[in-house]
Amino acid sequence: METITLNVPPSVALTDEQFYHLCMANEEWRMELTAEGELIIMPPTGGESGIRNSELNLQVSLWNRQTKLGYVFDSSTIFKLPNGAKRSSDVSWVRRERWEALSIEDRRGFPPLCPDFAIELRSQTDNLPKLQSKMHDYLNNGLRLEVIRKENL
Repeated sequence: METITLNVPPSVALTDEQFYHLCMANEEWRMELTAEGELIIMPPTGGESGIRNSELNLQVSLWNRQTKLGYVFDSSTIFKLPNGAKRSSDVSWVRRERWEALSIEDRRGFPPLCPDFAIELRSQTDNLPKLQSKMHDYLNNGLRLEVIRKENL
């Protein structure tokens, strides 16, 4: 199954709360919302991608456990970027002081910040130019480090 992109016109733009409720009502899908109003609906991952994603999360988590420098997030965490986009990467990491500066309410919802580090694992259904555009969106919103794993080019 492939990713679906819907254009949400500005006249029906989703508020943060509406987007949150839409995500909760459709938990079987991963959703993102770009700053330009594109609602991106991604299918669940397959077994091979799940294994690779789990390994990436494990490696970053082990490093973080040793350094105690921040917090690691999985692919189901959506961050509200400074430009208004709501994005989720396969693995994200945020420095401890930035995370702890957030209110409890901000931590429970979509954290209003850009991760310091993000990994996007390219699956067979991912479009490389769209994935690169997503990473540029992160970089333009404050991401410090970028890793793109290119597979099946």
